[in-house]
Amino acid sequence: MKRLGIVVGLIVAVLVVALVVLRAVGLDPNERRAGLWLTGEVITTPVTDWSFTDKYRNIYVQTKTWYLVPHSVTTGCTAKDGKLYLTSIYRPGQQFPRDKTWNRNFTRDPRVRLKIGDKLYDQQLALVMDETEKDAVLEAKAKKYPQQPAVEKNRVFVFKVLPG
Repeated sequence: MKRLGIVVGLIVAVLVVALVVLRAVGLDPNERRAGLWLTGEVITTPVTDWSFTDKYRNIYVQTKTWYLVPHSVTTGCTAKDGKLYLTSIYRPGQQFPRDKTWNRNFTRDPRVRLKIGDKLYDQQLALVMDETEKDAVLEAKAKKYPQQPAVEKNRVFVFKVLPG
């Protein structure tokens, strides 16, 4: 029994050290692999025009998990009329927000950290419910990402970036 306690203690100690190291150095997502903490220069000045994001194919989004270890993903972004939008596409049979961790996280806590280039922006996300706004964003997205196949609009969820 004492030996089991030592083994469990060592495992916990290794996990704590690993999390401390990852917190210090960050762990950006990579393509389809999720990450943890994002690293970069934190920008505190409010952004009034997000059109500079047009030159970035992908950005990173860090969400807050219920267990306090961040979850970050790679996603595309679309600027429309100076505002920034993110999208999440669901496969047939998947349910929003249940089937995507980052969507579940932000619906529980809308505060997110965006990494664009090497800069970090603390913001909030809001689900776009207005169909006219959603259509305009999806049209702008199709122009930015012409190689992406069109999917049924009811499988695409659009999020507006709001000041944090």
